[in-house]
Amino acid sequence: MNNAPTLESVLTCPQCAGQSAQVMPTDRCQFFFECPHCHALLRPRAGDCCVFCSYGSVPCLPVQLARAAGESSPKRCC
Repeated sequence: MNNAPTLESVLTCPQCAGQSAQVMPTDRCQFFFECPHCHALLRPRAGDCCVFCSYGSVPCLPVQLARAAGESSPKRCC
């Protein structure tokens, strides 16, 4: 069983529903993302730490690691 984190996530724009595969950074959160389809500037939704947690098919690395460790939420996210 592979427990390695997934670093690629498909971001779905809430404005146009356009999808874009992106590799998430491992050293920081990504707070902004410009949709390559409609050029909307995506920001995290309230309560989320980054655009991957808000609009991605896979949450950010700290959230993935916390879940793998059995934690309900990370102690420090991004």
